[in-house]
Amino acid sequence: MLVTYDRSSIEKWLALGHNTCPATMQTLPSTHTTPNLTLRRLIHLWLAHAEVSQASPSSSSAISKQQAVDIINGEFDSDSLAKLIGFVTASEENLKFVALSNAAASRFVEVLAKSDEIRICEVIVEILDLMSTENGVRERLNELILKSGDGRDCLSSFVYNRKEVQNQRIAEKKGLLYELYSLSTADTDTSAVEAGLSALLAISTTRPVKKELIRLGIVRAVGKILSGYDYSSPVRRVIEKGLAMLETVATCTEGRGAISEDGECVVEIVRRLMKCSGVATEHGITVLWSVCCLARDPSAQEKVAKVNGLTKVLLVMQSDCSGSTRQMCGELVKVLRAKSTKSNLAPYETRTTHITPY
Repeated sequence: MLVTYDRSSIEKWLALGHNTCPATMQTLPSTHTTPNLTLRRLIHLWLAHAEVSQASPSSSSAISKQQAVDIINGEFDSDSLAKLIGFVTASEENLKFVALSNAAASRFVEVLAKSDEIRICEVIVEILDLMSTENGVRERLNELILKSGDGRDCLSSFVYNRKEVQNQRIAEKKGLLYELYSLSTADTDTSAVEAGLSALLAISTTRPVKKELIRLGIVRAVGKILSGYDYSSPVRRVIEKGLAMLETVATCTEGRGAISEDGECVVEIVRRLMKCSGVATEHGITVLWSVCCLARDPSAQEKVAKVNGLTKVLLVMQSDCSGSTRQMCGELVKVLRAKSTKSNLAPYETRTTHITPY
């Protein structure tokens, strides 16, 4: 991990006799200070690359109508479907060409019902949403979905109808929340868990829905997911969805209370920081900030501090996280500093926020 220090601050730190990193406490290979020219060079390279990317004409990745037909009739993958989205969004004529095609709608619904690849299904849903703006296409799609005959047709239809008003109506349907919650707690099928959590995230936009999910036990369920799954790539998206679900319910008072009361859940959130993905880490930081800083729950603060949460938050601050996440980390550090009882780091002054021992 690359760590950058404020020069005057680290010189004071070293002058006190320390030979370790003030954030990680790892022994420094050398106590000589040098300007971070590598970081400066990387910044210049990134800026140059960004300028080149912006200057590149979008037409270079455009496809023809015949290529669009070939994609629709061929084997789908993320790259080809991304090109197809670029094609239909390029012009109204292209959108009509795909939307009014006899083969496109039935082909998309067929793959949507049979595919086990979540990413491909998500892209197809995006294409179907674009197509549905054309006259008569929505009715045809709904008819095809209902006739798909697959056990996942209900969920596919649900994911497809994801606009806010429709989601609210779906969420109010009796028994649906419980069925999706049950799908999210499947012990052996990670794809089912991911699909269930994705569906719940899509409709968890109102306070009543969030309160009902909390009552069903979504916080406890996600806590078990975080503790029971390994760190392999196939379950990474499940962890991300689970933490996103916690972030969603943490936007209401009842959700923050349920998370704080579930000791296992809080501990597992801390354990997953920096060990799954950047997306999962940022969701986790938001949840911890909600219960420790926004709600100021002392029990949650103590649980985070006891499992070395302060060090984890400091490491997140050193990572390539977003500005909002770094700001939440700073507030968490201030709160956890008072709860931490094992910090032996001597204080030192610094003008930077990304590297402090507190």
